[in-house]
Amino acid sequence: MLRRIALRDFVIVTELDVELGAGFSVLTGETGAGKSILIDALQLALGSRGDAGVVREGAQRADITAAFDPPASLAAWLEEAGFDAGDELLLRRTIDVQGKSRAWINGSPATIAQLKAAGEHLVDIHGQHAWQSLTRSDAVRALLDAYAGIDLKPLAAAWQAWRDAQQRLDDARTGQADLERERERLSWQIGEVDKLAPGADEWDELNAEHKRLSHAQALLDAVQGALEAVSEAEGSADELTGRAVEKLQTVSEYDTTLHGVVEVLQSAQAQLQDASHSLHGYLRHAELDPQRLQELDERLAAWIGLSRRYRRLPEELPAVLEGWRDELGRLDAASDLDGLERAEAAARKQYDEAARVVSAARRGAAPRLSTAVTQAMQSLGMAGGRFEVGLAPLPAPQSFGREAVEFLVAGHEGSTPRPLGKVASGGELSRISLAIAVTTSRLGEAGTLIFDEIDTGVGGAVAETVGRLMKQLGRDRQVLAVTHLPQVAACADQHLLVSKATSGGVTTSGVVPVTGEQRVAEVARMLGGQQLSGTSFAHAQELIDVATAAAAVAPPPAAAGAPVGRGRKRS
Repeated sequence: MLRRIALRDFVIVTELDVELGAGFSVLTGETGAGKSILIDALQLALGSRGDAGVVREGAQRADITAAFDPPASLAAWLEEAGFDAGDELLLRRTIDVQGKSRAWINGSPATIAQLKAAGEHLVDIHGQHAWQSLTRSDAVRALLDAYAGIDLKPLAAAWQAWRDAQQRLDDARTGQADLERERERLSWQIGEVDKLAPGADEWDELNAEHKRLSHAQALLDAVQGALEAVSEAEGSADELTGRAVEKLQTVSEYDTTLHGVVEVLQSAQAQLQDASHSLHGYLRHAELDPQRLQELDERLAAWIGLSRRYRRLPEELPAVLEGWRDELGRLDAASDLDGLERAEAAARKQYDEAARVVSAARRGAAPRLSTAVTQAMQSLGMAGGRFEVGLAPLPAPQSFGREAVEFLVAGHEGSTPRPLGKVASGGELSRISLAIAVTTSRLGEAGTLIFDEIDTGVGGAVAETVGRLMKQLGRDRQVLAVTHLPQVAACADQHLLVSKATSGGVTTSGVVPVTGEQRVAEVARMLGGQQLSGTSFAHAQELIDVATAAAAVAPPPAAAGAPVGRGRKRS
């Protein structure tokens, strides 16, 4: 439920903080006072598109905050998205004069998409031009699907998979010659590089071995010279170090400080002997091996030749070869017409099954929705009228199914239902839209229902019925209506008055709750305009008294049909 909405520098509102209660609330005021400002602001807080035009002239940014009782259905989403959960769900949004928008959920930065996702659990909005959508096939189909609780995602995914399979098959059929040429090219390239069979790390290993063998004689000469200097030549390092040790050992007993020097020299002599051993081992195993060097020259030349031909670095050849093999595998699959035909047939079968499930759900929900809306029409000044949901097969399967949905209406008893947009007048369209809104709103999950001047075009006894319907809805859900009908306003549990004032050349709008005589005066104004009289006051008081008495004995509203999926409906 929406508890509070606060505005700062929004359109013509300087500062506004409105507390909302449970039940049925109305917003009324003179034409142009800004009755829909709260609704517009709330839609921005729920993630709708906004621009710099909503910033009050002279201000830097507009700031909107909406506080809700957090529904249980949002708990898991809040936790997964990383937002703190508490006793209050706070949605905030700012828009500055450059049109830059920022958003927060419970004090943490959020995206506009996250505001929208949260809003789908919170509010259903029925706009004053909702009837216009009743003539659009996509909106009509969406309404029936929502009423039936249909999730179209599996069907849309199956349709896309089938279309992709069709496209692959068509491409293979039309491009078979090109595919074959490409396969031959890749096969030849793979065969040529396969002859080399380049190993993943072979290029570096070849270069290292080639460098060693090409400098083998220099290495042998250097090692032999080092060996002689270390241990084999007269006066070698090993021999001289040994002499030094002998000389010091003969006198170290006279001065113990020489013991450390003797140990260092002995360690050095041991290391020299180890080095001599290693050099001997190197000479025993080293050889010039000109045949191996020639083999390396030839293999390196083959690597370099292929790398130049295909304009790749030599070390990239193994990865290039693997990529060609993968591409050839894809081309083989793409040229397998039998396999592609089987895949297309399997994808079509999956689509047909998903479409069959959706069609069955629509056929089951259509008569229930027809009956529920027809019943609502009887009390909205269309006695004897009949509403039907028509299903017609489409010439070709679509992502949303195999049938078109159309709303049909018979305005009078005995007449044949015909397409709604062709036979209904503006007033009838508005009342049918209201009947549909009331019927489907009873079944939604959002805790707050908003009707933005959806009662346009009705009056008299029908207006009283609209007011009673909304008050009954308010028993189970929070209902907020922007209205110009005194009969509807008289039924409200909370009455909010929107007024506009000009001071110092600046026009501002404000909202205040009215009760008692102030409320009677506002209903009287709605009845008779600015010139209030005792008669209009008495009539207003009577409307309020009758609505209060009727509410005390009215039965609770009964929901009809299957539950509609949660969501915020805008028109």
